[in-house]
Amino acid sequence: MAFGLKKRGPSSFARAADGSMTLIEHIRELRNRLFRASLAILVGFGFGIWLATPVRVLLSKPYCDLPQSIDPETGKCLFVQLGVADVFLLNLKIGLWVGLIIAAPVWLYQLWAFIAPGLHRHERRYAYVFTALAAPLFAAGAVLAFFVTTKGLEFLLNVSGDDITTNLEVTRYISFVTNLILLFGVAFEFPLIVLMLNFVGLASAKRLLSWWRVAVFVFFAFAAVVTPTPDPFGMTALAICLCALYFAAVGVAFLNDRRRGRGREAYAGIADDEVSPLDLSDEPVPAGGRIEASEPIGAPEPIVAPKPIERRYDDMT
Repeated sequence: MAFGLKKRGPSSFARAADGSMTLIEHIRELRNRLFRASLAILVGFGFGIWLATPVRVLLSKPYCDLPQSIDPETGKCLFVQLGVADVFLLNLKIGLWVGLIIAAPVWLYQLWAFIAPGLHRHERRYAYVFTALAAPLFAAGAVLAFFVTTKGLEFLLNVSGDDITTNLEVTRYISFVTNLILLFGVAFEFPLIVLMLNFVGLASAKRLLSWWRVAVFVFFAFAAVVTPTPDPFGMTALAICLCALYFAAVGVAFLNDRRRGRGREAYAGIADDEVSPLDLSDEPVPAGGRIEASEPIGAPEPIVAPKPIERRYDDMT
């Protein structure tokens, strides 16, 4: 008994890459991927609600580790709730953030699967590398923000003095910590921009290294503006980390230029406003060889007269 095998056609990725997919099919694919991403975020939100209280306790640790936050009578870390439903809404907000993080592999894959067919193969390879580097860099920025929050709160609470009792409002405190984590995490993605400029050929490693003074100044100015605490510790820690990441990215750019052979071109050592040198040395021109005379061309053969046209047909037939 013979079984017929059903031939599979090209996948949706291949059809989107070669341009054979219609506009309606693109919209239908976008709808399906948005539905899958939304379903994954909804499931992650359920887990996030379950983990909201432990995450809130973890985010409260920089403040609760300080002696000024402990109630002398109960020995517990106390926050202030101004509204009746503030903690409930805060748990929903934390649950949404945690859900986005848990469902990140799913919705990021759906986003990538939709835009990847429009990229070339080398562009997809670069995207894989940058994505693999983006997550650790963001995590490193979040850890630094958590450390800076501890030092910043210690500085701010010591300024108030012993005659003032400080109780932080819970929603404002959590918003302060999460915004600081998000800010530091995004700032740590700056080396990827430097590598992107080098990989696409817009800036060489030597040019990036020549900008180090401007980069250091910009990093310290950026850290001074975006760091919410007025203490110099947080600003200095963020700026030094950004400078270290910048020089590390420049080192990777040097390796990439060496691999691609950049800097060994004919005019690599000449500035943009400098005239290229001309080779004016006189070299003797050797005498050319003897050219043999060509043979004479024979007379052409006579042209045969065309046959007469038969009168039964016109010129077209």
